[in-house]
Amino acid sequence: NRRVFRAFARLPVNFVVCHDDIVLANGPVCSPAWMRRFIFPRYAEYWSLLKAAGKEVIFMADGCMDAFADDIMACGARGIISEPFTDYKALARRYPNCFLAGEGDNRVLMRNRPAEIRAMVESMAETGRMSGGYMMCIGNHIPFNVPADAIKRYLDLAAERAVR
Repeated sequence: NRRVFRAFARLPVNFVVCHDDIVLANGPVCSPAWMRRFIFPRYAEYWSLLKAAGKEVIFMADGCMDAFADDIMACGARGIISEPFTDYKALARRYPNCFLAGEGDNRVLMRNRPAEIRAMVESMAETGRMSGGYMMCIGNHIPFNVPADAIKRYLDLAAERAVR
């Protein structure tokens, strides 16, 4: 991995997204004590190579990052991309200048209830105003079977509401 991160450090980019599925929808895959002993020190080491080269790290994981968000930020990440199971407002409060993405939920789109979609987008926009960097994003992705009018409603509302 050191080789990979040294190579990343030489790339003409400003950000590197590091994806590691350390969590599930209901929380950590492995014991937090084990992660803190064996994994997070490696993240800190590898990401320091990127930071020294002037690059920012965005960490991505599928699931609920609540148990490990503070560890990830302490390792040097600039932000987190995850899924709607994560408490994004809590992260925005603790880290007002971080980058966040993934708060939107495809289950809301699947139900295709206009008021519910509007409430989701307004909540996301509120989180965005709390954060130094926020991307409107359906964190659990938009699968092929989401109703097209729900997607359009989400995108239209996002364009309207996601303004600082």
